[in-house]
Amino acid sequence: MKKLVTFSILAVLAAGLVFAQNSSLQEPNPENVGADSAESALREVSVDKFEREGSWNVHMSADDGVITSRLFEGNPAMKEPLPEDEGKEDEDQMVLGVRVDFFRRGKNSFTIKSGRPLAIEGTTKTLSVWVCGRNQDHELYALVQDYFGRNFELYMGSLGFSGWKKLICVVPPSPDGEHGIVQSSAYYGDKPGLKILGFRVDCNPMQARGTYYMYFDDLRAVTDLYDMENHDEDDMADNW
Repeated sequence: MKKLVTFSILAVLAAGLVFAQNSSLQEPNPENVGADSAESALREVSVDKFEREGSWNVHMSADDGVITSRLFEGNPAMKEPLPEDEGKEDEDQMVLGVRVDFFRRGKNSFTIKSGRPLAIEGTTKTLSVWVCGRNQDHELYALVQDYFGRNFELYMGSLGFSGWKKLICVVPPSPDGEHGIVQSSAYYGDKPGLKILGFRVDCNPMQARGTYYMYFDDLRAVTDLYDMENHDEDDMADNW
């Protein structure tokens, strides 16, 4: 009997370990990011589809190399359209291509920035973007600005893969509404709390050589719109 009980306990612990390992491999769950109440209205929204020529600007130091960008026809085959985009496939045909010609190996970096900050309503939980890489171990960061205009960077992942891959990062909640990335304030109005400025790529010094290509498509966010949807209709707007 003792052996049977011991075996059962070990089986339960093993099942829990397997579940924990599998859970850690899943995409981050927006419902668990900064969850402090049952009142939430999560929505996945499109921030930019990289369809407008000239809406993104690229830059790198003239001492490190030359960078150019342009739109190309293409699409990640595994990308799932949002419900509101079904039947509008002809409006999502382009991707943003970036080409970097390095002068020499070194600790280089370059940026891909939107022509204007991209505001997201509500409280953003996660950001995602499809990236086509060339199996080089450079690192991608999202550049964001919080409610009070402070700039932050969020690590999105390594670019050491070939083909299209969806990169996701979590937007950490502010612990007290004053420090960290603050997305709202109890003392002011309802203006959007997070703005995306663009991306930065930090290059692996050993692989920052020759010509490097990468492509972007479909920048999205999962945001909690509970406060926006339950805002008092007769409240005043602080936009003057």
